Amino acid sequence: MPPITRFSVAPLATMTRKLADVASGRVSPDLVITGARVLSTYSERILPDREVWISGGRIAAVKPVGTYRSGSAKLYDARGGIIAPGLVDPHIHIESSMVTACAYAEAALLNGTTTIFCDSHEIGNVMDVAGVEAMLEDARHAPLSIFLTVPSTVPATSPELETAGGDLTPEKIAALFDKWPEAVALGEKMDFVPVTMGDERSHAILVAALSRGRPVSGHVYGREFVSAYAASGVTDTHEAIDRDIADDMLEAGIWLFLRGGPPTTPWHSLPEAIKTVTELGSSHKRIAVCTDDRDADDLLNFGLDWVVREARKAGMTPEQAWAMGSLHGATRFGMENEIGGMGGSRRADLVMLDDDLKPVSTWYGGKLVVDQKKITPLLDETLSKPWRYPEAAYHTVKLPKAVKLTPELPTEKVVANTIKTELPGIILGHVKVELEPANDWQTHFERHGLCFVTVIERHGKSAGNVAHGLLSNFALKSGAVASSVGHDSHNIIIAGTNEADMQVALRAIEEHQGGACVVQDGKVTAIVPLPIAGLLSDKRVHEVAKEVQALKVEWEKAGCTIPYMGFNLIPLSVIPEIRITDMGLVTVPQMEIVPLFESPEA
Repeated sequence: MPPITRFSVAPLATMTRKLADVASGRVSPDLVITGARVLSTYSERILPDREVWISGGRIAAVKPVGTYRSGSAKLYDARGGIIAPGLVDPHIHIESSMVTACAYAEAALLNGTTTIFCDSHEIGNVMDVAGVEAMLEDARHAPLSIFLTVPSTVPATSPELETAGGDLTPEKIAALFDKWPEAVALGEKMDFVPVTMGDERSHAILVAALSRGRPVSGHVYGREFVSAYAASGVTDTHEAIDRDIADDMLEAGIWLFLRGGPPTTPWHSLPEAIKTVTELGSSHKRIAVCTDDRDADDLLNFGLDWVVREARKAGMTPEQAWAMGSLHGATRFGMENEIGGMGGSRRADLVMLDDDLKPVSTWYGGKLVVDQKKITPLLDETLSKPWRYPEAAYHTVKLPKAVKLTPELPTEKVVANTIKTELPGIILGHVKVELEPANDWQTHFERHGLCFVTVIERHGKSAGNVAHGLLSNFALKSGAVASSVGHDSHNIIIAGTNEADMQVALRAIEEHQGGACVVQDGKVTAIVPLPIAGLLSDKRVHEVAKEVQALKVEWEKAGCTIPYMGFNLIPLSVIPEIRITDMGLVTVPQMEIVPLFESPEA
């Protein structure tokens, strides 16, 4: 069970008499937040002149201002601010933030988020069960309520198409459910094509969750897949990219997690998908909002509170939007009697808002952890003593001594299967480009707008697999960019204009045992070291955010047309139309490997 910490809240079963005594006025509360407007996610109203009575980290009652008159309670004057339940993020990946669960908690609490449901398939792809369990231990020590949706698709495709560090079989997934009470659902079932085609392993994983009464989270593109996907037991998705597929999913009984993200990234589908409500008239009762992926910089600036405000901007009322960010996510996972609202007996996970729904102060388990937009000494002390990952997590980048990172220059006319990048960067185009004989690669790059892209297996499981490809429309001017966060197997992906700079980028990542970097003229101009599983930093979130900001500046200078996080998706071999893994170029949904070069007659 999770360790007992200063933020622990006793189980409700041990507190019913005390809470009843406090609510009845026979016993003084521990804390009274007074002078507040209360945002009720139950009735979707803002109630004026209220005070919140808290005892043992739980809400005893919400009363009219002035009801509490004397006793031993501490008083906090909200000065007319809005008190609302803490936000509940129903779908996130801690690894995308580049920080540990403990470091993630700081940014989440600053943004009014007190509960998250994370899918740790990234670290599962690198370290198998050991990685998932390491993150769970990290989460248990973090000052945040963190639940796991057990990774369901590790690896995302067959071993013939890519090499991953982990292999989460149905048996391993079942064991995680049985061992860890925080494992409350099955994580996003990304292999939606095999699921809808009745693949035996995919359905055995579904059964491991459903037979234990755990709900199944989804990940699907294409309206033609929705009915079979729902029939397979999937009951939520965060991948509704437009109004019509969102509508299909609601009618199929699938919860919608509308994903909001910085508009320059692949994670901002909310404005289109929410039109199922604003244009087609559907109810919002089975719709929540989520963040999905955030790097450390965006985590601080575009938290779930920002997504809630985006829902308000898209046509929801403030009360509806906040309920979609709190109660609805809690309800989807059957936790509405514990979190997501301000009824009696619920956890005192609360946030004080200004009139623009921007968080000002946060209470976690009745403890003030953010006050006037700054973390309190209580929280700072906890964040300064994070849990340390096992030593094996710091040694996951295993590369051969010599790797050739660029393909041989064709000596005859060929047709190249190239990968076309386009904003927001999720779906990639498959473009065939005719290459006439040339004396150097630079001629092809200038003529067709190309650059190299290479994926290197880094788990030490192959004989050093290296796959070469060509990107079109990526607009890299010179040098190289690289990352050890190539989804989903998290091999190393490098784009570049020359072998030398690409080699510098590769060895920089090897030296730091993971990271993302930009190289120009043989020098690393920016790097975010990620020594834990090649995915996470062991620094505080603000430190990593500064490193990410510097990376983004250099990334933009290099000319890249899609952002770093979109670049990481280039190897994600379950999304159309073409990808590159350590095994080669993979077409989707055919799931076939095609050569980089074909003869013109092919």
